[in-house]
Amino acid sequence: MAEELSLQQGNKAEQYQSLIPQIQAIVADESDVIANLANICAALKQQFNWFWIGFYLVKDNELVLGPFQGPIACTRIAKGRGVCGTAWQQQNVMIVPDVEQFPGHIACSSDSKSEIVLPVMKQNKCVAVLDIDSDTLDSFDEVDAEYLKQIVAIVEHFI
Repeated sequence: MAEELSLQQGNKAEQYQSLIPQIQAIVADESDVIANLANICAALKQQFNWFWIGFYLVKDNELVLGPFQGPIACTRIAKGRGVCGTAWQQQNVMIVPDVEQFPGHIACSSDSKSEIVLPVMKQNKCVAVLDIDSDTLDSFDEVDAEYLKQIVAIVEHFI
């Protein structure tokens, strides 16, 4: 396992292109799901310094907080509730430029301004979501979605 990340400067695409192989190396020889999810959160936080990055795991028909980086967060989220619950229910990537404009947004922190959530699939079933919040408006776009889908694909191999 790599002990340190090589942080990349430049545009978002270049940063992701540098980070993704490092994430693959970090998780390659580790079998523990929680350890891998925690290190992925840490790697994303180090590279991009977003406000909050974490995984919610589907347990007993609700999303339960998993490994994350950032301030304390909502512990449980119902299916279809908020951005995370909606991404889980619809099994689609959700990009929210302004969380205040999202119907039913769950305000775990008033500092969160924009959000992207990606479902993690296993055997055609959503088993988790990757949730990333920014403290600035309109932080996420299709570039983030494209590369974060690649990170989610890594997760889908070991979850």
